Amino acid sequence: MTNSVLKLRNQQIAMAQREFKARGSKLSRCESCLLAQPLCICAGVEQVPCDVAVCMLMYHNESFKPSNTGRLIADIVPDNHAFRWDRTEPDPALLALITDPQYQAYVVFPSEGMAPERVCNQVQRQGDKKPLFIFLDGTWREAKKMVRKSPYLDELPILSISPEKLSDYRLRVAPHAHQLGTAEVAIMVLQLAGETEAAKKLEQHFVAFRGAYLKGKRSKLSD
Repeated sequence: MTNSVLKLRNQQIAMAQREFKARGSKLSRCESCLLAQPLCICAGVEQVPCDVAVCMLMYHNESFKPSNTGRLIADIVPDNHAFRWDRTEPDPALLALITDPQYQAYVVFPSEGMAPERVCNQVQRQGDKKPLFIFLDGTWREAKKMVRKSPYLDELPILSISPEKLSDYRLRVAPHAHQLGTAEVAIMVLQLAGETEAAKKLEQHFVAFRGAYLKGKRSKLSD
């Protein structure tokens, strides 16, 4: 099972000139779920076969953060990719991915401020192309920066998600209650694409992660 977010994290750690220290950095963590070892949720997690791909475009140090939920998506969806965002020098592998003719790429982002002709609310499959959902993984401010300052994304359609319920993330405080965590958005996108089993498994995984993470915070085992 390949988790591209963890792979990216390890690459960034290997390349870092100085150690990145998040809150709780002295804690002994599971290397996969990044929770405190006594709260590890890795047992029983398995990927679900599905006819979509996902790509986490991650802001600078996002892959290091134990609270990040992008890696939960990669735990469930087998065809998963992750890249560190760069405004002017994007990873050539990212550019190759979004132009690969086997994929039908979407940028997942709210419609507000976007050109109306780019916005869609449904996943319209084109022939035998596999939908590729690009998630801008960072804070709300960082995600807005990524979508506005990434010319290589400008020609891609925007898949706009209207949350049916308020965010239950609670791992980080968003500026607005309607803003969802990355995994929460992915659950809705998978449902929209007809991948109900993957959506169900991701929701279960997210709930387990959220519960363990918050338990760790309350017991001072975690961040």
